[in-house]
Amino acid sequence: MIRPFYHYLMTERDPRKKDAVTLFANHAENDGSFPKQSEDYDEISAYLELNGHYLPSMDVFDEAWGSYIDKNSN
Repeated sequence: MIRPFYHYLMTERDPRKKDAVTLFANHAENDGSFPKQSEDYDEISAYLELNGHYLPSMDVFDEAWGSYIDKNSN
């Protein structure tokens, strides 16, 4: 069973790093409405389109999603 995207994203948090995916993870941690149990790209993408004001671009989500898929394909 694949773990939810949010669980993967939380592994990318770091208070010292300032790259886009890390900043996304740090902000998502504080987003109480984030779909924490979802494994669905479309569901998370739609949520972020409407509520992801902390994302400078959806490209950041796409980059994080690609890493999520890569790490869960083993």
